[in-house]
Amino acid sequence: MIKTRVGIAGYGNLGRGVELAIRQNPDMELIGIFTRRDPASVKTLTGAPAYRIEDAETMKDQIDVMILCGGSATDLPQQGPQLAKNFHTIDSFDTHAKIPEYFAAMDKVCKEQKHISIISVGWDPGLFSLNRLYAESVLSNGKTYTFWGKGVSQGHSDAIRRVKGVKNAIQYTVPVEQAIEAVRNCENPELTTRQKHLRECYVVAEEGADLAQIENDIKTMPNYFSDYDTTVHFISEEELKRDHASMPHGGFVIRSGKTGLQEETNQVIEFSLKLESNPEFTASVLVAYARAAHCMAQEGMCGAKSVFDVAPAYLSAKSGEELRKELL
Repeated sequence: MIKTRVGIAGYGNLGRGVELAIRQNPDMELIGIFTRRDPASVKTLTGAPAYRIEDAETMKDQIDVMILCGGSATDLPQQGPQLAKNFHTIDSFDTHAKIPEYFAAMDKVCKEQKHISIISVGWDPGLFSLNRLYAESVLSNGKTYTFWGKGVSQGHSDAIRRVKGVKNAIQYTVPVEQAIEAVRNCENPELTTRQKHLRECYVVAEEGADLAQIENDIKTMPNYFSDYDTTVHFISEEELKRDHASMPHGGFVIRSGKTGLQEETNQVIEFSLKLESNPEFTASVLVAYARAAHCMAQEGMCGAKSVFDVAPAYLSAKSGEELRKELL
């Protein structure tokens, strides 16, 4: 068996998830973890060696694919093009509005260096993107809806923690059940932001803080909560640690369409995810696409790619013959 040799750049929740996912794939081998921290201070889950991120270039001949596990806001726009100079890469860049410019930056470097980089890999963007494409291609006359949750939103949780008087907090995005049922019933509703999702906030306030002011500051926060029906629960630090330590998420992609001579036939395509650990699942998607990147590079492909450009067979460790026999 020819193994794909993998490096991990970044060792937060996602990096640890990738480390664990590699263990479940016999055709993958973890070479090392590259971090901005002092490698001597990093204790990895599997005993994998840790290195300084600055030393990654010296190991480029030992690694087939580098999986980038940094954040989309500041890490990946810088690290992506830099690491793509020396490696084939996979990342989970998820700032939807900036994907075109990030793709262009990665594509330029990859074509210069004859490398391949698959960007925005995960479940949204990623698997949900594929399902939107499949559904819209099959049901050309219809509407596509995406619902997220119930799940923890890292960005919104961080926004709450920046509110004056907040010691700690976590926020859940919750889809509105009535909206989902209306879509499933082929009603093709026009849904506002407020009608699609709720926001549930669990807040640990600092001692003596003005709870009413905190609640008002959260509910009126533009770009985060002002456009949603938002509930704020004040709880203790112990309750937060006990009841909200995991990182669940998930969601639905639903397309409702019409077929028939008079467009009288209702058709619904639905894809859903229910995840106990968002980072561990996203990591598993990244590892599958690392396999694909290695295969595509061996065939001479280069440049930036998205999930739309990757044939499904590249994701599997099984041969074409096995796939046709077992899954087709």
